[in-house]
Amino acid sequence: MSAKDIKIKTLLGYVKLYNLNLQVMFVSIEVNRYKCGYCGACVGVCPAGALELVETWIEVDETCSSCGRCAKICPVGAIMVIR
Repeated sequence: MSAKDIKIKTLLGYVKLYNLNLQVMFVSIEVNRYKCGYCGACVGVCPAGALELVETWIEVDETCSSCGRCAKICPVGAIMVIR
């Protein structure tokens, strides 16, 4: 079991113990590869370091917090925050 799994299991234990309401919201970003000019502006503004410019595409990893900074900085509007 990874450290991340243990943290999630501990969190869920607290939720159950204290009878808390937990709302999970899955949010992600979507990169339109046809619009993207691969300038790297989004990579530079990501506070989580979740974006990486790999050859001719943008990779988004699980550390993305969906803050939307990348979408705001994108000069061609190729990034959308999906809620």
